[in-house]
Amino acid sequence: MSDERVLAMVLAGGEGTRLAPLTSERSKPAVPFGARYRIVDFVLSNLINSGIYSIYLLVQYKSQSLIEHVRNAWVLSPILRDHFVTVVPPQMREGPDWFQGTADAVYQNLSLVTDAAPGHVAIFGADHVYRMDVSQMLAFHRAQNADITVAALPVPVAEASAFGIIGTAADGRITSFVEKPKEPPTMPSDASRAYASIGNYLFRTEVLVEALRAARARGERDFGRDVLPHLVGSKRLFAYDFARNEIPGVHVSEERGYWRDVGTLDAYFAANMDMLGEAPRFNLFNPRWPIKSSSHPAPAANFVRASVECSQVGTGTIVRGGRIRNSVVRREVMIEDDVELEDCIIMDYCVIRRGARLRRVIVDRYNEIAAGERIGFDAVADRKRFTVSPGGIVVLPLAPARSAASVYQ
Repeated sequence: MSDERVLAMVLAGGEGTRLAPLTSERSKPAVPFGARYRIVDFVLSNLINSGIYSIYLLVQYKSQSLIEHVRNAWVLSPILRDHFVTVVPPQMREGPDWFQGTADAVYQNLSLVTDAAPGHVAIFGADHVYRMDVSQMLAFHRAQNADITVAALPVPVAEASAFGIIGTAADGRITSFVEKPKEPPTMPSDASRAYASIGNYLFRTEVLVEALRAARARGERDFGRDVLPHLVGSKRLFAYDFARNEIPGVHVSEERGYWRDVGTLDAYFAANMDMLGEAPRFNLFNPRWPIKSSSHPAPAANFVRASVECSQVGTGTIVRGGRIRNSVVRREVMIEDDVELEDCIIMDYCVIRRGARLRRVIVDRYNEIAAGERIGFDAVADRKRFTVSPGGIVVLPLAPARSAASVYQ
C-alpha cells in the first residue's frame, strides 16, 4: 500500500429529480452547464488539476449520456496504468440491489479499492459547481494525522437548516453531525456561521474499508447520515475549511470559495447566470485552473447580424439577426432574424425561428421554437404547456434528436 497514492471514487449516480425535466433522459451529473460543459466536468477537473489521476466514476440512473460524455472527454494516458477515468455501473455482486446510498455505492465496489491499495481514498460527489485544489485538503488531512477529513463550507447560521451541519472543536476536530438543524452548532471562530458538509471526503484506506464493512453489518447505507456520525469519538475526524482553499488565477471580482449545489432548476439557472457579465461571480476563463470538457469539431460561432450583451455562445452557433442578452447559448444553435433572448439558457442543436421572444427560459436540446413564439411572458399560459420552477423559470424538455444538418436549414 502506497501512503502517497490517492484513489478517487466519484459518486455520479444522482437521479436529480428536482432538476426534472432536464433529468428526464440523463442523470444529474450529465446535465449540460455553461456553453460547453457538463456538471460532472467540475469534479473531474478539480481532481486532475490536483494531481489525482486514478478515478472511478460510480454511475447508476439514466447513465448512458454520462458514459458517452466521459468516453469522449476524459480519456487519460493509456500507457500509464494509474491514469484513468473509468465508469463503474452497479455490479450487484452483493445481491440484486442497485446502489442504496453513498456508502453502499462505495461498499459494492470495495474490491476496486483493495486491489489498488492506495494510502487514501477521496470520495467526492459529481453534482456541484466549484473549483477546489484537493491537494490542499490532503495536506491538511496529513498534517492533522486524520483518519477522515470532511470538506466543510462556512454558511450563515440563518441558512444552515438547508444543509448537513458539522460541529467542530477549535482545532477542527469533528464533534457532531446534524442534518438540517433548526439550531445549528456554530463555527468556533465565527458564531454567525456554521460548517456545512459539501459531501467531499478523504479517508485512510484501512479506515474506509473497516467502516464500510461495519456499516454494512448494521444495515447502514449513507456516509453523511450513518457512517460518519457513528465514527465520531472513535476515529480522528476533521473538518477542512473549504473557504481557505486557494485556487491560482482566480479574479479579484469572483466570489471567494464559490460552491453551488445545482440540484434545483432555480439553483441551476442562477449558477449559469453567475458566469456572465463583466465581473462574473464565477469566471470559467482561468488557464491556471481549467475546467476541462469534450472538444467539439464545429467551427467558431458565426454572427451575421447580431446584438450580443453579457452572454456566452458555443461553437457552431449561427446568429443571423437576433438580440441576445444575459444568456448562455450552447453549441450548434440556429438563431434567426428578429429573435430576442433575455436571461435564457439554450442548449445544443436548437433552432429559434424568426421573431421569437424568450425571457427566463431554459430550452433543452433539439427543440425548435416556432416563428413569433412568446415564452416567459405569461406565467399562466406557460404553466399549461411547460414546467415552470418556483422562481418562474420556464423549462422546455429534451426534444427528439435530429441531424446537425437540419439545424441550419
